[in-house]
Parts: sequence; C-alpha cells; structure tokens
Amino acid sequence: MRANSLALRLFLTAAAWTAAILIITGIVLSSIYRQTVERAFDRRLGVYLKTLVADVASPEETGERFPQSLGEPLFELPLSGWYWQVARLDGQTPELRSSRSLWDGNIPRLGAAVPAAGGTRQGYVRGPEDQRLRLVERAIDLGDEGKFLVAVAGDATEIEDEVTAFDGWLLITFLTLGIILLLTTTFQVRFGLAPLKRISDSLAAIRAGSAERLEGKFPEEIAPLARETNALIEANREIVERARTHVGNLAHALKTPLSVMMNEATTRGDEPLATKVAEQIAIMRDQVAHHLERARLAARITTVGTLTEVRPVVDALARTMDKIYRDRGVAITVEGAQTANFRGERQDLEEMVGNLVDNACNWAQSQVSIEIVLDRADDPLIGDYVRIVIDDDGPGLSPAQREQVSRRGQRLDETKPGSGLGLSIVTELSALYRGGLTLGTAPLGGLRAELVLPAA
Repeated sequence: MRANSLALRLFLTAAAWTAAILIITGIVLSSIYRQTVERAFDRRLGVYLKTLVADVASPEETGERFPQSLGEPLFELPLSGWYWQVARLDGQTPELRSSRSLWDGNIPRLGAAVPAAGGTRQGYVRGPEDQRLRLVERAIDLGDEGKFLVAVAGDATEIEDEVTAFDGWLLITFLTLGIILLLTTTFQVRFGLAPLKRISDSLAAIRAGSAERLEGKFPEEIAPLARETNALIEANREIVERARTHVGNLAHALKTPLSVMMNEATTRGDEPLATKVAEQIAIMRDQVAHHLERARLAARITTVGTLTEVRPVVDALARTMDKIYRDRGVAITVEGAQTANFRGERQDLEEMVGNLVDNACNWAQSQVSIEIVLDRADDPLIGDYVRIVIDDDGPGLSPAQREQVSRRGQRLDETKPGSGLGLSIVTELSALYRGGLTLGTAPLGGLRAELVLPAA
C-alpha cells in the first residue's frame, strides 16, 4: 500500500512538472513565433513604405508623387485592409493622399506625437470597418517641399491566422509529447519502484511471521538496503537472546540468597524479627518476580515476525479454567472470530488472557463469557486490532476499585488467592504491544475486561 502511494505521488509530481514545463515552453514558443511573424510582416510593409518614401522624395523619377498600387492589387480593393497614406506635417496647406482601398477614410496614427524625421515606428491600430491593422509609419523632411508622414497598413488577420495555426499544431504536438512522457514516467515509476515494493511486502511478511529475512535478488542500488535490513533483524534477534540469557541468570542469582534468608527466618519460629524478615522476603520475591517477568516480556516483544492464532489459545484456556472451577459450577462460553491472529508470542497471549479469565472465574457467580472481535482499521498505517472481551456475573468493581486493581500488588480481597500482580502484568504487557486493557461493567452484571492487541 505504501509503495503504491509512493508511486502515485511520484507519478502526480512528474505529471505536474511535465504539464508546467510544456505549458511554459508552449507560451514561450508561441510568443517567439508571433514576434517572428510580426517581423516578417513588418519587413513586407517596410518594402511598401520605402517605395512610397522614394516616390514622395523623387517625383521626377516616377512622374507622379503619389502612386496608387505599389504593385499590390489589395491597395486597389475598397476596405481590403491594405492601405497607404501620405499626409503633410508642416504648416503649409494640408495635403493628403491615400490608396484607393482606403476609400474616403483615414488611417489612425500610432500616437499624437510626430516621430522624428527619418524615424520609423510600428504597432496595431483600428482601421475602417473596425479592422485590426498592423501599421508602419515614417516621417520625412523634404526641406522646402515640406514634411510628410508616410504610413502603410496591412490586415493583421494574416498574423493572427498564422499564429493560431501554429498554436494549434503546437498544442497537438505538446499533448502528444506529454502523453508519451507520462506513459514513460508511469513505466519507469512502476518498474523502478518494484524492488522497493518487494522489500515492503517482505518486511510485512516478516512482521506477520511468515518470513524471517529479506529473500531474493535486488538491483545494485537497493541491495545494500536489503543487506542492512537483514543485518538489523539478525542483530535484533541476538539482542533478544542476550536479554533472555541475562534475565535467566539474574533470576537464578537472586533465588538462592532469597531462599537462604527465608530458611533462616523460618528456623527462628515466631520471633518478631524473623516474622518481619519473612514478610519482607515475600515482598522481595513478588517484586523480583514482577520485574523479571516484565524484562523477559519486553525482551521477547522486540522479536520480529511472531504470529499467534487467538481462538485456539482462548479455547484451550477456557477448557483449563472449566476444569479448575468445575466444582463452583462456573460455565465458560467462547464466541467471536475464528481467524483472528495476534501479532506476538503465544505465551504472552496465554499469560494475558489466562490472568483475565482466571480473575473472572475467581469472582463469577456462575457464568463467564469470552468474545473475540477483529477490528479492521481504515488507515493501513494504524493496523488491525483484536479485542478479547471477558465478562463475568460477579459483584463487579466501582471506578475507584478498577483503578486500584490495575496497580501492581494491589488486592481488594485478601481471602482470594493471588499476589495482586495479574492485572498489573496484563496492563503493562498489553502496553508493550501497543495495546491496552480497559475495565468496565459487564452486561452480565459483573466486571468487563476488554483486552486490545495488535492483529495480523
């Protein structure tokens, strides 16, 4: 699931970058092409402008100061969008000449200011019939003959048509290129992340207990990760084994001195000092047993890849408790999921559930109910949980009493057998597995103990 999520994120990121790059590139290319078309159009207008300027400046060579066609039939067609115009700029009698295509209109100027003599400027204006025109104009000074403004305009539709056609082909090309790039990216992401998905699946199998290490060949880039992961798993197992060994050694080292002290105290009979020493030794034994058990459990929990079926363990405990409490007439029923698996050691599950069932049978009047519920998590990062709910029809506990019995060594009734460590061990052990124990009121009227543990 995580590998698929990573692949999706990589694909979306690549798609976003690809789209952004293609869009920016398309805008830049379209802008460059528009400028190129405009320059070509301006050069064409410039040829006509130079011809007009030459005719205006040297009428004796052509015999006519203002020609009509300039070799372009469009200047003869009314309102064709192709126009030329010559106007005086000095204070003499205004004189205006234009192409026949302009009919009786005028070409708008690019601005109120008059360009410097010999200077040329170009831009877009609105002509007759609201046409969009590309205009080139130049001011010339002929001395005594006067100053003139020569302008040539062409229909800008040609520019827009060229740019629109180019943009259409550019869009088709970039869409095709984008699809190809995305397909290529999808292929690379899918097959490039395949080794990581294999590692993810293998780690899930190790955690579920169906494998002990990463197996198979991996690409050169991923192989060091697989090797280090396997080395980490082996180091973890070695640490657990050393911890178990140290716990066992400590247990043996403490048992002998405590036994000697207890024997010495027993031989003193009912002396006050001997009684006090025996009492404190019993407390020390309980404390040592508790902490050694907790250390043993904590060490075992660090082992990777352990899986235990819940229903067989619960059924076996129910049969055992049924035999133990048969004389009291306590009936034990087991219901719920048949296929729930606990992600942990079998002996830990037996210890937790055994303590809870034993406690329920110890206080029940006639009935103990055990229900196994498998909760599927919506978020794969959280994981599934198995709930083991144990109800009895005993006297139950008040909220204050529930808090008290969860503490280590606390007992509500000294007439009942036990050391007061059972519920404390269950609470701490379930917490080590990132689960928990909740005490409440059972529908049967007694105590409800709900144990929540990670499932596979």
